[in-house]
Amino acid sequence: MTANDFPDLSELTKVDRIIHEPARMAIMAALYGCDSADFRFLLNVTGLTKGNLSRHASKLEQAGYVSINKSFRGKIPQTQYRLTNKGQAAFQAYRTKLRWMLEAMGQ
Repeated sequence: MTANDFPDLSELTKVDRIIHEPARMAIMAALYGCDSADFRFLLNVTGLTKGNLSRHASKLEQAGYVSINKSFRGKIPQTQYRLTNKGQAAFQAYRTKLRWMLEAMGQ
């Protein structure tokens, strides 16, 4: 196979680095499939530790991709996560780029 036969993969270097980190990708994927999720749900589906989930969710919040709503139910803290419109669009673009890569590689 020569370089002329190989697809141009330069677009992949422009992948969203905020989402591309595996822990943040897992959070985004979990939230993409639902309206909102609580902390325990995200812990279970991502397999992250409490500290890692909090840290990566905060990074996503700083990027404007996730909104985090903290409240109390009685004395028990409740944290809800939701993708913002910006987060929905960013994750859809990320998915599109990954699909393109798989198709370009003949998968």
